[in-house]
Formats: sequence, structure tokens, C-alpha cells
Amino acid sequence: MLSKRPWQPELVIMFIASLFVSICLAGSSVALLQKMGVPAFKSPDSFPNLLVSTLSMQGVTWIFIFIFLKLHHVDWREAFGLRNVDFKKSLQLALGVLLPTLIVVLPLQYIWVMDLQLAGYQLETQKAVEMMLTAKSPGAVVYFGFFAIVIAPVAEEFIFRGMLYPFVKQLGWPKLAWAGVSLLFAAIHADLAIFLPLFVLALILTWLYERTDCLLAPILVHSLFNATNLVILLVETHGANS
Repeated sequence: MLSKRPWQPELVIMFIASLFVSICLAGSSVALLQKMGVPAFKSPDSFPNLLVSTLSMQGVTWIFIFIFLKLHHVDWREAFGLRNVDFKKSLQLALGVLLPTLIVVLPLQYIWVMDLQLAGYQLETQKAVEMMLTAKSPGAVVYFGFFAIVIAPVAEEFIFRGMLYPFVKQLGWPKLAWAGVSLLFAAIHADLAIFLPLFVLALILTWLYERTDCLLAPILVHSLFNATNLVILLVETHGANS
């Protein structure tokens, strides 16, 4: 059972507003650099462009988390549910949930894409994924791997499971918290091809957070899920090029 989180409405709003401003400023800065003809930013799919876009949300979230917790006078152990928690049980449950999650979500992803294509939707590969697969620099590949496995899971799990889910639930809307925040998690990735799979993944991660009362469990599953997807993408790309 999830314990009560002391999140203040005005600070939650400030967190989300600051994140929105960060994304807008990053987009405006990139557009300005492109207009100025800066070579590194000429291509929309260039590594500097994608570096700015990824760090403007998930990257700055790490900084916002620190400020958010400081304003609440809450340390990170309490915020992430790491106090008075059975780590062994939480990790065992997380690892036990991982395989069923992969068995459900990965095939669903392929079925969902096929259905969208049959319905006439033209789907494109996510820019970040395409950039990683075509990157010639080992540093770029390492960065994308680190982003997907470490930076994004921690940032996104704090935003959606650690902050928004308990906040909405404690307002008296548990069903909206579960379904609505999961829908928002899927929508924020702005990719129709992975919308339904991410929604299902979010529901599973929320259930895991409820069962363990520890954010470490959904972070671990999220991270390993991303890692599995990266391995599959790299294997498929290597097979297609060989």
C-alpha cells in the first residue's frame, strides 16, 4: 500500500510549469541556433539537437527533483520510499514482474504498430532512436544508452509515479490517478507507435509502486525494459546490415 506523500499543490504546479518552460526555452534556443546557421544544429536529427531535447526534460528533471524535495524539507530516501522498506522483497518483486511485462508489452507493441499501419497511419521512427542507430560516434551511442537506462527512468518515474500519481490519488481521485497519469506518461513521448504499449507499461509500473511503496522498483523495471528494447533494436539493425 502506498504511503502518503507530502506534496504541496503549488510546488507540484511549479515543478510542471518549470519543466514546460525548460522544454520551450530549449526549443526556442535550437530554432535560434538553426536560424543563425550554426553548423551543429542545421539538421533536426543532429546529435546536438537531440542532446538539447533530451536534457531539457529528463535531464533538468534531476535538478528540479533536488529543488522540489528541498522546498518540501524531504530527503531523497523518504521521497523515493527507501526508508523502512524491504529492499530484498521490492527487488524480487520488480525482477519477478519484469519478464511478464516484457512478454505482454513487447508483442503488444508489434501488434499495435501493425494495426496502425493497416489503418493507414504512416509511422516514423523516433528521432532519438533513429539517431542512436545511425550514429557513427561511439560517444553518441554510449550517451543514448546511458540516457535510456539511467537518466530517463529515474526522471520519468519520479514525475509520473513518485509525484503526480500520489498527488492526484491523495486529492481523492484514485482511478484518475492510475489511468490518467498513465495516459499522460504515454502521451508525453509523442509517438503514436508506442502509445498503447507505454500506457500498459505505465499501469504495470504504477501497480508495482503501490505494492512496494518504493520508487526503486518501478525505476528498475523501467530501466531494464528500456535496456531490452535497445538490445532488440541493435540486434535487428545489425542483422539488417549484415
